Amino acid sequence: MDSRNSRNRVHNSSNPHQGAFKRVLCVCSAGLLRSPTAAVVLSQKPFNFNTRAAGIVPDYALVSVDAVLLNWADEIVCMTEEQQQDLEILLMTGYPKKPKVICLNIPDNFAYRDPELMKMIKENYKAATKTEGETK
Repeated sequence: MDSRNSRNRVHNSSNPHQGAFKRVLCVCSAGLLRSPTAAVVLSQKPFNFNTRAAGIVPDYALVSVDAVLLNWADEIVCMTEEQQQDLEILLMTGYPKKPKVICLNIPDNFAYRDPELMKMIKENYKAATKTEGETK
């Protein structure tokens, strides 16, 4: 990517017309099935987040996790503990913004928008954020 495209993406990531909605980056291996489904679920009621989906494995990802997306996100939702560890390592390498990383523990055996997957995302997200709120 040339530097002009990078500057445009950085500018767009701070576009004020996105509103005050929480920005949630949904991450899975390739960014094709689980994370786009999570982006749909978390963009709807009761959450109403501003969501994006990406893959953490560059060889498979249609849209890869990168510095612009990591800096855009207020929170990152990933599907496995391994992805969570990879994201936390990435965030330790000089990102000024340190979004919270939440793991939903969802295996890679669902189709896009599978009803069971959508239910798991909603339930696991609520459980993960409730648990965090209780420990504070």
